[in-house]
Amino acid sequence: QVQLVESGGGLVQPGGSLRLSCAASGSISSINAMGWYRQAPGKQRELVAAITSGGSINYADSVKGRFTISRDNAKNTVYLQMNSLKPEDTAVYYCNARSGQEDYWGQGTQVTVSS
Repeated sequence: QVQLVESGGGLVQPGGSLRLSCAASGSISSINAMGWYRQAPGKQRELVAAITSGGSINYADSVKGRFTISRDNAKNTVYLQMNSLKPEDTAVYYCNARSGQEDYWGQGTQVTVSS
């Protein structure tokens, strides 16, 4: 089992920045990859960014050049630095951890980009 706790969401003006954190606990050694997904009202959950245990990273086209995913292995924490935020980035952001064929999810954190 893997437990994920997110933090860092909030309200920010367009063009602003936020950093999300996701702390993992439990069966850490079994995790193959971690990532961030988001779900806006009326839309499907979509991948934002992911990082594998080997360090490979991929981003959704809509966030390339603006968002950066990183990890601190000593703290078992993954971060999502979000810059140049746009109103269309407004969503609930979920941390994900993949362990074999199983997916684990955090509780979600709201990000609202509005003036």
